[in-house]
Amino acid sequence: MSDKLNVCLMNDSFPPVIDGVANAVINYANVISSQLGSATVVTPDYPGVVDDYPFDVVRYKSMTISEKICGYRAGYPFSSSKLDALSSRGFDVIHSHCPFSSTVMARVLREKTDAPLIITYHTKFDIDIRRALPNKLMADRAIKFVVGNIAACDEVWTVSHGAGENLRSLGFEGKYYVMENGVDFPCGRADADDAADLRAAYGIPQEMPLFIFVGRLLWYKGIKLILDALRLAKEDGNDFRMMFVGDGMDRQEIEDYAQQTGLSDRCIFTGAVYDREELRVYYTAGDLFLFPSEYDTNGIVVREAAACGVGSLLIDGSCAAEGITDGRTGILTEADPAAIAKKIEFACTHIDEIHQIGDHAMNEVYISWETSVKRAYDRYGAVIERYRSGQTQRKENFMAEEFFSLMDTATNNIQRFRSIPLEIKNSRLKYKFKRHSRRNKDDK
Repeated sequence: MSDKLNVCLMNDSFPPVIDGVANAVINYANVISSQLGSATVVTPDYPGVVDDYPFDVVRYKSMTISEKICGYRAGYPFSSSKLDALSSRGFDVIHSHCPFSSTVMARVLREKTDAPLIITYHTKFDIDIRRALPNKLMADRAIKFVVGNIAACDEVWTVSHGAGENLRSLGFEGKYYVMENGVDFPCGRADADDAADLRAAYGIPQEMPLFIFVGRLLWYKGIKLILDALRLAKEDGNDFRMMFVGDGMDRQEIEDYAQQTGLSDRCIFTGAVYDREELRVYYTAGDLFLFPSEYDTNGIVVREAAACGVGSLLIDGSCAAEGITDGRTGILTEADPAAIAKKIEFACTHIDEIHQIGDHAMNEVYISWETSVKRAYDRYGAVIERYRSGQTQRKENFMAEEFFSLMDTATNNIQRFRSIPLEIKNSRLKYKFKRHSRRNKDDK
């Protein structure tokens, strides 16, 4: 086997859509193509996109799906011409980072190339599915389909032990290997003057305790816990500022709740910050990163904060808290506003100790993408050898009909309700009701 592998990386999200998994794929492709071998990213098409990367990006046909799923586009994974073109590239290994369209396409590509298929399980997709599909029957079908898609891969990686156990709770019965994600920040704080200028721009005194959250503004990331705890800390006479860096579907509700709880004078909502160097300044300006999320499987933001010398407050036992030592590299607490408030009050009155925790986090928690991807690349070789010797754990159950049924149902519902104005819907419902009433009278 050649030392330099030709790797196919597949994911449903990729710029201009930015999320943690898209960021992971970019870093995999950058490290592999610049230091280890060659990498090609395969992802759904996006209108008007221009790909300018030091690695190949292949786009395939896609369509818009519900805004409730963060505005992602669903790829059509059965394009014969695109699959034929990809199969001619001579991939040694296929690595999917999403259990939806990407893995369906990866499974077809595996049959054409006879290259092993690895999947990394990044997020608790069942939460997003149940959020997007309020009908329990549809949600259960979708989850069953995705678990089957994962089980059909030759090896399964998760970004944490907690992520693996979540996958098991959904019905997955195979083995999984923990392969941690890295951080694309350099280890070290941003310029101190830049951090001071940022504080000044938001009217935050240099000595004022500043707590920070970075990520999508969604309730299930523990943001209500943060606000309820801050309210209690304020009522106990503590002065501080809280900075929310990011955007999301629940932002307006979150801002409204901050106002209702009397925190308008303490909370700052900056919106999303996409420039990575600028984001380093935001982290560095903070004293403690608040991330009481029980949803996230790995919490790259925790390691981003650590890279900038900022420790995190986390829920004990959560995936994001894996590898964190309470009181040394972070602060662990219960998922309870009163318990979190006590930790916040401690931070307000022991800021030097909080800064020491940040120093320890920088030295002991940080992991670079270069280190992370090199570990994964080494594992690629083992997977290829096992695959060639016939050792694979995959359970084949190609559910193409199930995939199309789910996509058709979701797409038809979206298009139907987008194309019919509300007043027309209401008038049709009234008409149907009247016609049904007349029929009942005639039957009598």
